[in-house]
Amino acid sequence: MENPQTVLPSVAVPQQRTAFRVLGAISLAHLLNDMIQSLILAIYPLLRSEFSLSFVQIGLITLTFQVTASLLQPVIGHYTDKHPQPWSLPIGMGFTLCGLVLLALAQSFGMVLLAAALVGTGSSVFHPESSRVARMASGGRHGLAQSLFQVGGNAGSALGPLLAAVIIAPYGKGNVAWFTLAALLAIVVLLQISRWYQNQRQIAKKHTSDVAISPLPRKKVAMAITILLLLIFSKYFYLTSLSSYYTFYLMHKFALSVQNAQLHLFAFLFAVAAGTVIGGPLGDKIGRKYVIWGSILGAAPFTLLLPHASLAWTGILSVLIGLILASAFSAILVYAQELMPGRIGMVSGLFFGFAFGMGGLGAAVLGLVADRSSIEMVYQICAYLPLLGVFTVFLPDNRGR
Repeated sequence: MENPQTVLPSVAVPQQRTAFRVLGAISLAHLLNDMIQSLILAIYPLLRSEFSLSFVQIGLITLTFQVTASLLQPVIGHYTDKHPQPWSLPIGMGFTLCGLVLLALAQSFGMVLLAAALVGTGSSVFHPESSRVARMASGGRHGLAQSLFQVGGNAGSALGPLLAAVIIAPYGKGNVAWFTLAALLAIVVLLQISRWYQNQRQIAKKHTSDVAISPLPRKKVAMAITILLLLIFSKYFYLTSLSSYYTFYLMHKFALSVQNAQLHLFAFLFAVAAGTVIGGPLGDKIGRKYVIWGSILGAAPFTLLLPHASLAWTGILSVLIGLILASAFSAILVYAQELMPGRIGMVSGLFFGFAFGMGGLGAAVLGLVADRSSIEMVYQICAYLPLLGVFTVFLPDNRGR
């Protein structure tokens, strides 16, 4: 029989009660971070007009941001597992601040790429360590903590384009500089969180053991992580089809106006935020495997119906799909963290990075499908992705471990 996998020193702390003030602060920082990230996507039309960019160059901006925001996250998380860096959170937001300033002042395409890289780097530092903070502040309610943390990010992603439309679009790219105030506010909040983080580490040295032991053999852990990444692929590829192309689908199929289509998109995004809040606490109560199972595979009947539904049912189905699918991420992330205790940063970085990467790749692939066939074909193909949730049956049930 294989020996359980011994991993790195654990930095979990004996937080007896859920620190809701800390969770609220880290959720606010997540909102500000993801709001700033979403600005880059929101001002693509302005950048294209100002610098006469081709679609290939627009794609390069996305690629630059996604590479730095996705690929660096597990690397940074792995490093901070070995060498915890409480003060890395405000430092990471400092990269984001520099990126915003450079984007506002950019006079060339190269400067825009560098700005995107800086914002992506800030994101890659923020997510692994902030996810660790959420777990430290959970008081044992890990799913609830991750859900509260995640809902801040979802709100920021939805808020960014709205603010860009009001503050940047009418006046030009230079108004990006106003959002440096959001980055400065995030730095102030993160400085307080870092001070709390450092104090908790001092407490942890007196109360925790030197090593954390995985509850499962190495091969089973590897298989489970692979399945979880497959589920992340199915979830984010499908959610991208709605977040990126839903308005085009409604306008093309049902001849809706832009405003009406955007109202449907808002309803979907609101459902995603609600699902994010529900999934974590539910996993704490009934077991994360069952939430993952119900969230991914449970959405399949609705995704299969969507391409054939009337306008009224399309609105209802999209809300149900957003609510159900969004409940999965917190449960998946906490489940993975429990599989690899002591590697919270690496696991968080891996899953956040992979989710970002799948979102970016999904947007590109589905855009190609829409160009070469039709927007309806996107939803006919993606309808089958939640069926990959059947692989959840192979995940070990670790509720009693």
